Formats: sequence, C-alpha cells, structure tokens
Amino acid sequence: MKSTNGTRYVILVFYSLVCGLMLQAQNTSFHGAPSAAKDLTPSSLADGAEKGKPLYERYCASCHGAAGQGSGNVPSLSKATIKSVSPGELFWFISKGDPKDGMPSWEQLSETQRWQIVSYLKTSEPLGAAAPAPVDTETFPEVGPAPKLPFTDYRFEKPGQIHKITLKDLPAPFDTPSASNGPTIVPRPQSAWPKAPAGFEVTLYASGLDNPRRMRRAPNGDLFVAEVSAGRIRILRGIDNAGHPKRITVFAGGLDKPFGINFYPPGPDPRWVYVDTTTAVIRFPYRNGDLQPRGSSEHILDLPEAGHESRDIQVEPDGHKILISVGSFSNADDADNPLEKNRANILEVNPDGSDLQVYAYGIRNPSFMAFDPKTKNLWMTVNERDGLGDDLVPDYITHVQRGGFYGWPWWYMGGHQQPGLEGKHPELRDKVITPDVLLQPHNASVGIAFYDGKQFPAEFWGDIFAAEHGSWNRSVRTGYEVIRIPLHQSGEATGEYEDFLTGFVIDNEHVWGRPAGIAVGLDGSLFVADDTSNTIWRVKYVGH
Repeated sequence: MKSTNGTRYVILVFYSLVCGLMLQAQNTSFHGAPSAAKDLTPSSLADGAEKGKPLYERYCASCHGAAGQGSGNVPSLSKATIKSVSPGELFWFISKGDPKDGMPSWEQLSETQRWQIVSYLKTSEPLGAAAPAPVDTETFPEVGPAPKLPFTDYRFEKPGQIHKITLKDLPAPFDTPSASNGPTIVPRPQSAWPKAPAGFEVTLYASGLDNPRRMRRAPNGDLFVAEVSAGRIRILRGIDNAGHPKRITVFAGGLDKPFGINFYPPGPDPRWVYVDTTTAVIRFPYRNGDLQPRGSSEHILDLPEAGHESRDIQVEPDGHKILISVGSFSNADDADNPLEKNRANILEVNPDGSDLQVYAYGIRNPSFMAFDPKTKNLWMTVNERDGLGDDLVPDYITHVQRGGFYGWPWWYMGGHQQPGLEGKHPELRDKVITPDVLLQPHNASVGIAFYDGKQFPAEFWGDIFAAEHGSWNRSVRTGYEVIRIPLHQSGEATGEYEDFLTGFVIDNEHVWGRPAGIAVGLDGSLFVADDTSNTIWRVKYVGH
C-alpha cells in the first residue's frame, strides 16, 4: 500500500533505528512507542471499525478474549487504556509488537488491516467489559452435530469417559476451517463445581490467588505455586480442619513471569530452588521447609525471549544435569529461522548453567515435564500447532527419548508434512517419533504429575494426571479438564486417556475455570491450579 502515511511510517522506522533510544526516552507511556508514533494517521479508513472486527476476532481474540477481557496472563483491553493512547501509538504497537511482553509483531498484516484493527479497538463500546454470567443450565446450546469419534468436545467430556486417538484417525489438513474461539471468562456460577468420578470429593483448597499456573511439591510437602502474572511464587503449607492451607506465604516476588519450579539436588535435602522465568533460569538458596530464600537469587542461564513463554525445569534423577523446556517462537514457521534458535527443544545444562546441549528437539511447546518416580523415564506434555483445522494436530503426552525428534515444524505425528513447508528437511521424516498418547487437538495440555500417593485406589497408583487448559483454535471447545493416563503399573502407556475432572465449561462461549497445574500432596490428594477462577482445588478419595 503506497500512501503518504506509508512513506511517513518508513521514515519513522528509519529514524527509530538511528535514534531509537532517544525517541523512546521521550515517551515510554505505551510500550516504548516513540513520540512520532502519535502523529501516524491512516490515509482513508471510512469503514475501518466494521472491517476491523473480524480481523480482531481472527488474530487478537484468541489471546485478549472476544470482549477484550483478557485471558490467563494476557491483560484486558479496557476502554480506559485504549482511549488513553492515540491511534498512531496503537498502530505502532500492533506493527512492532513487544517480545518482552509476549505481544507479537503483526507486520505480516497489510497496513490497511492494521489500521482497521486500530479503528475497531478505538470505537468498540463493549471492549474490555466483563461479560455477565449466563443462566445456569444443564442443557447444551445448539452448536452443531456431535464430533466424529474418536474426537470429542466439552459436551461429551465426563468423568470416567475413555478416549483413544491413533494416527489412522487423523484427518487431512484443512478438513475443517481453522477456528478462533477463545473463551469468555465469567465468574463461577453458584451451582457450578468441578465434577470427579464416583468416590472422589472435590473441595476448594485455596482462593484469591493471582494467575496460579504451575505447582511443585517440595520434599516436606509444601506446595510451591507460580503466580505468573503477579511475578511471584507462593508457598501453601498443610491442610487445616476446614480443608484450607494452614499457612500461605510469598517465597519470592518481582519475577519476570515465573513458570517452572524445582528443587536441587533431588531427594529429601535440597539446597536450591530453581525457577525459570520467561527470560532466564535463576536459583534461590534454600533448605527443606524454608518459607523464604536464604539469600539473593543467582542468575544461571538466559533463555530466548517472547514466543511461547511457558517454560519448565527438571532435575535429572542423578542430579548431574538440569533440563529446561522452551517452546517455539512461532506456530509453525520454518525452524531454520534464527528466531527459533534454542527453541522448540528440551535443553540440558549443568546445574551452574554451563555446557548447554539439546536433549530432544522438534517439540512445538513442551509446557511441562516430569520424571516417572518408578522407571526414572522423562515425560512431557506438549501443545502442538494450530491452524490446520478442528481435529489437527493432536496435543500429546509422551516419554522423551534423549536425542529424539518430534517433528516440529516440518512434520507431525510421524510422516505427516506441515503445509507450506513442503520439500524442507525430507531427511527428518523417518526420524519423527510418534508420541505415546495423542490428546484432543488444541486441548492446550499444560501440566502433568505422576500419582505417587496411596490415598486413591490402587488402580491409580503410578498413573499420570494432566491439566488441559482448553482450546481456542477449535469451533467447539475441548479441554478445560483434568485427565488421567493409565500406565497399568508398568510405566508404559497404551494410548488411551480418561476424563477425570470436568465441569469448567458452561457453554461454547462461556468458561469459568481452566486447569493449569497439577500436584500430588504428601497425603495422596490431588491439587489442581485453576488460573481463571484463581483457585486451587483438592481432590481426595472418600470411597463409594
């Protein structure tokens, strides 16, 4: 698009490259936009708001929400914030993004499309308003026919339901359009409560948290909880007579979106708490039972910024190495792009951060890892790519092979090729490892824990529980639950998984909860972090 504004924008970019620091110092009120950005204006945008709405729904709503209310660790687009900045500053921010804040650049959209989104943001009245809670109902609104088995959606998720997806079940790419169906978050309706199998009781363990997304159990039984948006780690200790923590304290604050937490060395007497944030691995001096660090944090390793921000950290059972999972920068761009360096991998380093190696690769977003306490095998849960239709590509949970290649971005699920990357790295096709358990596509599987307690019946001992955060890239949503993967007391999965904790979805638009973290308590109960209702649920077995 050639226009006066386009020329002015090119000049702005050039000037920013020469004097960027000076310009940003003049006005840093909106993500460091230079002062000259305020003067940017479209050449013509008579119908901008009308055409901007479908663009917002396609490119923005999956993170910011259909009404701009925010979701997870994504801030809301409140009317006050949007009105306080000029259209030019919004255009500049949409164009350039902010990797440190998790906002991608949208320069791949045309200049006109970016201005149309700006126009919609500036004129849409309901943007940023909280959606009212819908009336409680046990009936499902009409959202279309039942999915073709073995695929499912929220209407058919119920405790005890068994699912199994195999490679032969996968449709062709674009068998259905790629959807944008982010949830509208609402308060939990009075009658809503997580649903568990018969014999299990669900209670509210803790509430009033701020975006709790990851949990680890310390050797003494304390739950370490990463409140990502708040930039802190809390400790929840014990269970009082009312079923709530005996004590809640802040272990560390002022962190840059902390995700992974673990204890080093492994065993009953750790000396450090390792934390990976969106930009680095750090560690705090610690002794078992401490409620605060024994000293300042120590920087261990820088991590690639932006892209998929969730990271996890694991300590190998012998304590010799630290494993760090880092998701991709993009959905499914060519990984030969320099932005993907040390991404879509599990990395291995010494405890002091030296000798960086790639442990396993081709893993789009390995959001969480855990070692099987019985077999010592490493397992991971992975968010696969979007954009290929409702039923592609399955998320998965699998044991990890050292040196293993899992396909991203050129291949998926064996020898299936990513559209748009034809002819790239044919030598890797036969190396793609098929995961142990294929989950519903777009489930957003984000946390796993091995059941190492004894409170649940023996058939559950050694099994995997996983938090499914829930879809946005599916026309009828799926996930928003906790699942169980039977390992049959053998440490091996046979492909099936079971719905275990459901009930967080109201209808195909409204959601009140999203499981984001899993931990098993010393008493054998299961703890589930819900980063939408900002609560932690406790599941215990009470018998039939």
